Amino acid sequence: MDRLQAMEMFVRVVETGSFSKAAKEFATTQPTVTKQVAAIETRLKVRLLNRNTRGVSLTESGALYYEKCKSIVREAEEAENIVQLRQSQAQGLLRIGTSVAFGRRVVLPLALDFMAKHPQVQVDLGFEDRYSDLVAQGLDLAVRMGKLADSTLGARFLGMNPWVMAASPKYLKKHGTPKRPADLSGHDTLIYSSVQGDDVWRLFSPRGEPVTVPVTGKFRSNNLSAVLAAARSGLGIAALPHYVAGDSLASGHIVEVLREYSLPEQEIHAVFPSPKLVPGKVQAFVAFLQGRFGERWWESLPKA
Repeated sequence: MDRLQAMEMFVRVVETGSFSKAAKEFATTQPTVTKQVAAIETRLKVRLLNRNTRGVSLTESGALYYEKCKSIVREAEEAENIVQLRQSQAQGLLRIGTSVAFGRRVVLPLALDFMAKHPQVQVDLGFEDRYSDLVAQGLDLAVRMGKLADSTLGARFLGMNPWVMAASPKYLKKHGTPKRPADLSGHDTLIYSSVQGDDVWRLFSPRGEPVTVPVTGKFRSNNLSAVLAAARSGLGIAALPHYVAGDSLASGHIVEVLREYSLPEQEIHAVFPSPKLVPGKVQAFVAFLQGRFGERWWESLPKA
C-alpha cells in the first residue's frame, strides 16, 4: 500500500476516532488499517496514537503529523478533483445534513426538485437538530440556521427565516388578544425549548427597539410540529417560523397576534467542508438554493 493511502487512513482514524469506522470508509478491514498506522509509527520510530477501549487520541507528535497529513491529503484530493470541477454537469452522491423540521418542510422538497433537474445526482439527506461535524460525518453540505461561528468551513448566505406569534381563534376568544408585549405575561405561551428555553421572548418594536418579555405556559417541546399542534388545539400563543405556521395561518386554524412587533429572524446558510475547490455537485446545489429564499419564500412551499 502506498504512503499516501496510509496517510489517508491515519487522517480518517483521527477524525472518526475509530479504526473500524475508517476501515469501513476504505472498504477494508480494521486489522488492515491498524497495520498501516502501526507501520507509519514503526517507520517514524514514534507513537502517533494512544489507544484504549474508548477509542484513540493523538500524542503530541501525532498531532503534528496529523496536521501535515491532512494538508497533504487535501492537496491530493484537490488535484484529483480539478478535472471534475471543470465539468458543467453536477453528478455523483451529494450528502446533505439539516435540522429536522426545516429539513422535512423545506430542504426535502428542494432536494427532490434539484434531483429532477440533475438526473446524474444522487442525494443522501440526513436530519439532525444538533450541528453535524461535516468532516467526521462525511457530509458534502449542511443547511444551517443562525449566525455562523468563525471557522474554516465554506459558506454561502441563502436568506432569512422569519418567525411569527400566533394562536387559535378559540384560544383568543376565551382569553383575549394581547395588545402589547407585556400582555403576553398574562397568557399561556407555548415554548419551543430549542430556542426559547429560558422562558423569555425577545421582540422588536415597530421602531426596532428591543423588548424582553418573560413568558409561562403549560406546554413546551423541542419539536416545532408539536408546538404548532398545541397552538391549533387552543392551548396558547406560540412563536413559530413562517415555514411551519404558513399553512395554518392561511387556513385560519391560527391567527397572527402582535403583528406590529417582530421576533428575531435567523440567517440561513449553506456550509461545506472547505471554501477551496468546492465540488461541482455542491456548487450546483448551493446555486440552486440561493434562488429559493427571496422575500416571503415560505409562501411558495408545497402544501404540507
